[in-house]
Amino acid sequence: MTRQLVIKGVKKFMPGENSKMVGIATCIGLGAGAANILFRTVVDLVHEGIFVRGHELLGIHEGGWHLLLLPLLPISGMVLLIPFSLKYKGEVNGYGFPKFLRKVNLYGGIIKSRTILLKIISTSLTMGTGGSAGVEGPIAQVGGALGSQVGQFFRVSGTRMKVYIAAGCAGAVGAMFNAPIAGVFFASEIVLLGTYEISSFAALVISSAMATVVSRVYYGESPAFPIPDYHLINPYVEIPLYIIMGVIVGLIAVFYIWMFYKMRDKFAVLNIHPQVKPIVGALLIGFMAMAFPQVMGDGYEYIGDVLSGHGVVLTMLALVFLKIVATSITLGAGGAGGVFAPSLFIGATIGGTFGGVAHQLFPTSTASPGAYAAVGIGAFLAAATHAPLTAIFLLFEMTGNYLIIIPVMLASIIGTVVARWLNPDSIDTVDFGREGIDIHEGRETVLMKSIRVGKVITEDVDFVSEKANVDQLLTIFSITKDSFYFPVINETGRMTGMVSLQDVKKILQSEELRLNALVGDICARKVVVLTPEDNLHTAINLFDSKGIEEIPVVESPDDPWVVGMLKRRDVITAYNRELIKRGIIEKTAAVGLA
Repeated sequence: MTRQLVIKGVKKFMPGENSKMVGIATCIGLGAGAANILFRTVVDLVHEGIFVRGHELLGIHEGGWHLLLLPLLPISGMVLLIPFSLKYKGEVNGYGFPKFLRKVNLYGGIIKSRTILLKIISTSLTMGTGGSAGVEGPIAQVGGALGSQVGQFFRVSGTRMKVYIAAGCAGAVGAMFNAPIAGVFFASEIVLLGTYEISSFAALVISSAMATVVSRVYYGESPAFPIPDYHLINPYVEIPLYIIMGVIVGLIAVFYIWMFYKMRDKFAVLNIHPQVKPIVGALLIGFMAMAFPQVMGDGYEYIGDVLSGHGVVLTMLALVFLKIVATSITLGAGGAGGVFAPSLFIGATIGGTFGGVAHQLFPTSTASPGAYAAVGIGAFLAAATHAPLTAIFLLFEMTGNYLIIIPVMLASIIGTVVARWLNPDSIDTVDFGREGIDIHEGRETVLMKSIRVGKVITEDVDFVSEKANVDQLLTIFSITKDSFYFPVINETGRMTGMVSLQDVKKILQSEELRLNALVGDICARKVVVLTPEDNLHTAINLFDSKGIEEIPVVESPDDPWVVGMLKRRDVITAYNRELIKRGIIEKTAAVGLA
């Protein structure tokens, strides 16, 4: 009795779940802020040590024939990347954020600790030597990996693990842009796919705030790049212009996504050694940079020029498409990095180009081209990522000007609507769309859609000839305990129907029919079938809608050669096994499908 009282007294002073969440979110935020400082420091060291020093040693700044040596700089970064690519295959090269989303939303959020260093090193070598990419996606993965490590340490459930990962992402992005609210919405819109609870939202806010505090203590309170003061000059002229710009932004965002994955596919089938592909990509970037050096790196310096109104319209227009191609080549060939910074660059040049033309047409009724560039940053980011709230609050925090909210909202929402109308997938979810997975549908649905029927079927199938009599069929039923449905086949071995015990019961009262009727006379001819490439989500819907327990699986509807049978209980078993495998539930907590 005394012992129970002591335990009860101790528990009274122990922190509750909410207090524990606040403490852990604070630690994750502090860690994300420190990781951001480390990441940016390494990028700067690589940039200064290889890119800047390389310019000086090779005399590239002198122009002339020295420009031909420019490709050596991004190539050097890809050569230094090779040892990491060989050691950690599949974890270094290319745009890794879709894989990160897959781990978080489909595989229980188990992220290895080495992801932190690999993302920092690989992105620094790519971007710091001139590759067209950004650090925002990788820094989000670094923060997410930090949150995952915390979750693994405390052995939390899959749902809580997602919260910790999202908190790390929120902190990392908030610290990177000095924009804590944008960090929160980045994590909630993009990482958690818009599905979160109040308790998880609180963790994101705390983590993002703490990480931003760490960043501000170290770097000061200045934003990622300066945004000019914004004023809406003439609403009757400018509001329609921002709407038009939103449509243009949406169209270009769709082209960007198409080009990005088209280029990746081209490099994937390129018949050269995988370690040579990033070098080829770096060579192409070097050639482009001879004429347009602005395409190299994250382009923040040029974004600052455009925002200040110093961009030339024709140059900005060319850079819209050159940056799209450069980013697609860098990441498609196997360089490491993210697409966030390139999206900001493309948005700024679209807005600067549009604003420059608009200001020439309506000089007294429009703001400066720099103001349109600022709106373009938010609008294009929203259209490419399908995350308008992230873009809107990012611009608001960077400007501190409430007036810019109206044009940013208009352009961002319209750009996102246009982009979604033409392509339902954002730049982060194209791979899921190609697999027939809508990652926003919920974890259970997505998980079911990710499992193919061919991996679950029972291949040991008893067939019944359509020329067999019913009496023979009854014998088969009597010796088979595991199945009550049999595919009926013709003389070529292809399925012509299905017969069940229910079909036999209809003629049992007539001995003559039982002895003389053929299986082909009583079997069901209109049969629901699946193929090995169908997914379990399709299968479970058929089970529910048809009220059946087994479905034959054929090579194709046009060639109904039976390769196996799919049973409802096997679907449930496979679903539970996948939940356990992905760390979403414990082995003892496996549940069935209703």
